[in-house]
Amino acid sequence: MSRIDEMFEKNPTQPLDLDRGVAEREDEWVEWTAAEATRRLSELLRENAEIGAADYRREAERVIARILDEAASEALSAGRPVLSPATEEAISRRAIAQVCGLGPLQPLLDDPEIENINVNGSRVWVRYADGRREQRPPLFDDPDSLVALVRRIAAESATGERRFDPGAPILDMPMPGGERLNAVMEVARQPSVSIRRHRHSRTSLERLRKLGTLDPFLVRLLRAAVLARRNTVITGGTGAGKTTLLRALASEIPATERLVTIEDVFELGLDRNTDAHPDCVALQARPANIEGVGEITIADLVRAALRMSPDRVIVGETRGQETVPLLNAMSQGNDGSLTTLHAADSSGAFTKLGAYAAQSAERLPLEATASLVAAAVHLVVHVSAVPTGGRRVTSVREVVGAEGQNVVSNEIYRRARTGERLPAAPPSPDTLDALVDAGFDAGLLHDDVSVGGPFS
Repeated sequence: MSRIDEMFEKNPTQPLDLDRGVAEREDEWVEWTAAEATRRLSELLRENAEIGAADYRREAERVIARILDEAASEALSAGRPVLSPATEEAISRRAIAQVCGLGPLQPLLDDPEIENINVNGSRVWVRYADGRREQRPPLFDDPDSLVALVRRIAAESATGERRFDPGAPILDMPMPGGERLNAVMEVARQPSVSIRRHRHSRTSLERLRKLGTLDPFLVRLLRAAVLARRNTVITGGTGAGKTTLLRALASEIPATERLVTIEDVFELGLDRNTDAHPDCVALQARPANIEGVGEITIADLVRAALRMSPDRVIVGETRGQETVPLLNAMSQGNDGSLTTLHAADSSGAFTKLGAYAAQSAERLPLEATASLVAAAVHLVVHVSAVPTGGRRVTSVREVVGAEGQNVVSNEIYRRARTGERLPAAPPSPDTLDALVDAGFDAGLLHDDVSVGGPFS
């Protein structure tokens, strides 16, 4: 039995006249045509890994035309009706878009509810925006097909051609739709690809409240913190929602302020929302090219940002050499700046910052780092993944000073991962005055959170 016959055997009673408006049947044709074209093109890529994007598209068009011609010939031989020219053209156009886009990955990227895609050899897992994880059917016939697709994506990168081969087995790059792709080969037992995306680029504190990430009290507290220009570090684990929370905090920044955002890969998208942030410059780090030159680091961009007259500097993630330049920026007049940091809890932020500063070019000792953090950081906000799959802010910590090698802080907000509010320390007078001046109601602090209270 031929491959086209196999497709019809799955549902032999379905009418074949696609012009009758059977959208589901056209979708089946597109999926089948794209899958068959991908299989044939994978063989081409294995034979010629250096094929360019234009040549690949031309070959894809020829392969798809050949597949549809073969299907028409088989239909005539079997006495089945053939596709109309208009329907065949529509199928060809959609299949080419899928094959020349991201191949078998394209349908997953077209699903607006999928947030992360992980391909481990033949196994495929997706994570939805609500936190659910689901295993999907295999997308690639063999590891070479996966590697060939990643090489093509890397060769077409808008930020410059990237390598993905045994000499450069780790790839991290932005994708055309703004997603972030990480791929490994050789150093892993089998090729692996991870794609991280951010669908809700215009999120807000109110939206996070509806999702359960924040409670009403915390919405008011964080809104006041942004307006009071408190320098804030957002902590959490991988996938906890740090970037989403940062974006929501940024939505509270007045439109009159000039922002400079700095990222490894463009994810925040604040510059795209010209109504909310009309004066925003988005900067992106650049790795070395295939000759090993031209690298621009986050630390380089932080230093450059300070010469761009920003009201606030926003760093997508702090994790190394940029730590000291960023802390200096926060302590030298760029109040209201934001960044994220991987840490297990809010107090862990100070250990991480100390370790990064000690490893940086400045080689700061712990005493100097503690003093710099105390001068630069006002608040640490920790977001946690919860057992049900969602995200929840579980801690807000206020920095009040430094003693020797230690940063002194108060936890002014606590919430269990299961949801209930917990007793917390009151803010210091300086912090409370700043929040009240920004519109925060100090009376909310007196609610009895130990028994629930109106904001639990």
